[in-house]
Amino acid sequence: MSSAAGTTPGRRITTRTRATVLRADGTSTIRRETLAGEQPLEIRVNGQQLAVTMRTPGNDFFLVAGNLVAEGFLTRAEQIDSLRYCSNNPGPDGDRSYNVVDATIPSLDSCAVDFRRVITTSACGICGSTSIDQVRKTSEFTIDPTGPVIDRDLLLGLPDSLRRHQRLFDSTGGLHAAGLFDGAGRLLAAHEDVGRHNAVDKVIGEMVLADRLPLAGTIMQVSGRASFELVQKCVLAGIPVMAAVSAPSSLAVQLAADAGLTLVGFSRGDRATVYTHTQKIINLTRGDDCPTTDQERI
Repeated sequence: MSSAAGTTPGRRITTRTRATVLRADGTSTIRRETLAGEQPLEIRVNGQQLAVTMRTPGNDFFLVAGNLVAEGFLTRAEQIDSLRYCSNNPGPDGDRSYNVVDATIPSLDSCAVDFRRVITTSACGICGSTSIDQVRKTSEFTIDPTGPVIDRDLLLGLPDSLRRHQRLFDSTGGLHAAGLFDGAGRLLAAHEDVGRHNAVDKVIGEMVLADRLPLAGTIMQVSGRASFELVQKCVLAGIPVMAAVSAPSSLAVQLAADAGLTLVGFSRGDRATVYTHTQKIINLTRGDDCPTTDQERI
């Protein structure tokens, strides 16, 4: 199928609005502010609704493909017969909607789609061990916990490298970003979105539509925190290292440890915290080790 990204015709990535800036000295200024666009996107598989996500319009086909990887439906571009907008019916303003994308995957039947939708929407009620076990069963790829190795200085430089590609953040201040790098620090793909999950989906979606999975030897750098869902997306795409500028959750660390993924948090400036599989990071000079308590063991 075509790997066109889905440019969301008629939908603006950013908008302009009037806003009042207040100051502590009692003065105020009215000015024009640039806001990140946010629109709902309904994802359908073989004509049936799978999910609805709030996203920044643009690269919608990448977003859908990445979401399908995260749901365990997709690992190769050839599995998708087509990706298309369902834009036949004009909305109340007379414009045609580009907020519904239908993916045709001939190998999936309707029962499989309905079942996975139930699992996805009830995920908050599933315990941690069940969630991790489900990821293990769904993933087609195995991450080698011993490698490939990543240089410490390269790892510490990735947040700045990603920041240089956050063009929409510069104008809005309100977008998350995700970037995929190879072992030499070269950027393979980067995307911004109002949702951090969507940014990661767009990156992985671009790669799967280019038939690049599994993404062995790569590093996913994300803005914000490292949640279970983001680690899950990396595991299902075969990404061996994930780094975030903020903290990971406890379940994210458990999944990373179980899957062989090196998880890095608080990657800012000249320091970062490696939570799992530190052996993949080279050029480390170890200081005193803190003893591990039973409560701290994963």
